[in-house]
Amino acid sequence: MGNLLCCVQIKQSNVAVRERFGKYDDILQPGCRCVPWIFGSNLAGHVSLRLQQLDVRCETKTKDNVFVNVVASVQYRVLADKACDAFYKLSNPKIQIQAYVFDVIRASLPKLNLDDVFEQKNDLAKAVEDELEKAMSAYGYEIVQTLIVDIEPDEHVKRSMNEINAAARMRLATNEKAEAEKIIQIKRAEGEAESKYLSGVGIARQRQAIVDGLKESVIGFSDNVPGTTAKDVLDMVLITQYFDTMKEIGSHSKSSAVFIPHGPGNVRDVATQIRDGLLQASSHQQS
Repeated sequence: MGNLLCCVQIKQSNVAVRERFGKYDDILQPGCRCVPWIFGSNLAGHVSLRLQQLDVRCETKTKDNVFVNVVASVQYRVLADKACDAFYKLSNPKIQIQAYVFDVIRASLPKLNLDDVFEQKNDLAKAVEDELEKAMSAYGYEIVQTLIVDIEPDEHVKRSMNEINAAARMRLATNEKAEAEKIIQIKRAEGEAESKYLSGVGIARQRQAIVDGLKESVIGFSDNVPGTTAKDVLDMVLITQYFDTMKEIGSHSKSSAVFIPHGPGNVRDVATQIRDGLLQASSHQQS
């Protein structure tokens, strides 16, 4: 019925190209439009004004001889005031855009190492966008945005890069662990040194207290028992300590202490040896 009344319907976000006797006549906007076919007018076609996206996958080689697949996503649309150019000047815009993307990527990536490709991804996208904008504007197309959405090296290269990264992190972890163990050992050594120092101080104080106690015992015993010497007092003290020690050993069934040779008379021999050692040391110092 529309054709009989010379009326056509143009959908929203689209325009139609009207020709008259095979020659461009006008761009028809969305809505109900008149196409008087009886006067030689007809619709040559429709042009979409919607934003479109084209993903282009390009394989190329970097400066360090690594083959990579680069995926560029190009978002473009037809300019409403240049719909005529888009319809008549370019038969397949996707092939044209793809060719320009290939040209820019294959001209730029061979100048960069693989690591630099990842770092300069935005610069590469900007170069592709600038080149497309300059080329496609003449055909009535606007390049809205260009993105480098994926950079995929060869599988063996990716595995090697992961191994290098893992080795570097393992080396860092090993260094940190070694430093931690070093600190632990230093702190442990400092603690042991402090403990031994305090233990030595305690032993020194204990021995000093023993010496002071013996000194007071000798003096008190000599004053209360006339005719006794310091030697007699020390011998008696040693005998007393000997019996105390034997009593302490006997009170424990699992004691492993053994005296060889054993007997009360040996205490006098020990006392004699200690006294002789002290006298020899004293005479050596005087000489």
